[in-house]
Amino acid sequence: MLPPLILASASPRRRELLREHGYTFSVEPADVEESAPLHLTPREIVLRNARAKAQAVARKHPDALVLGVDTEVIFEGEVFGKPADLEAALAMVQRLTGRTHEVCSGVWLIHAATGRERGFVERTRVHFHRRTEAQLRAYHARIGPLDKAGAYAAQDDHGELIARVEGSYTNVIGLPMEALAAALADFFSREAP
Repeated sequence: MLPPLILASASPRRRELLREHGYTFSVEPADVEESAPLHLTPREIVLRNARAKAQAVARKHPDALVLGVDTEVIFEGEVFGKPADLEAALAMVQRLTGRTHEVCSGVWLIHAATGRERGFVERTRVHFHRRTEAQLRAYHARIGPLDKAGAYAAQDDHGELIARVEGSYTNVIGLPMEALAAALADFFSREAP
């Protein structure tokens, strides 16, 4: 039996995914600044941020299993985080329209009491329809893009931007549930570090 699970994230999308998949958990957003150092690859960035979030919460709750996650949109080697304003959001989706990009999530699990921790990265390819500026602005007016990496929302897309997804759809929403289930099943079955 797993110890109490804590999600170290304020993301309503991640909470909803965990609830939909039957997990019992509490939420304690990590008070850490996400960073994207230029010398790191996108994979290293999301894993570093996920680990920092999980570690910050695990220090306060050593008996809990803490889940940290960081999800970013990657296009032509550039990390598209959350846009600073609506014009930055529009610029992001204008670059993505009619093209293919990756969504990369770093996931980190820590159980401080036993010293166990494990991380992984999930990548998903996302193909966008070509859309006009007016269509993109209307989409943003509907979904509110400022708290979303890449300035779009897979869970609210309804085929407006996303033509198809190769890989985990829940990863595009913000938490790769298939890979998480496997990691949780394996977490306490492995030898302690």
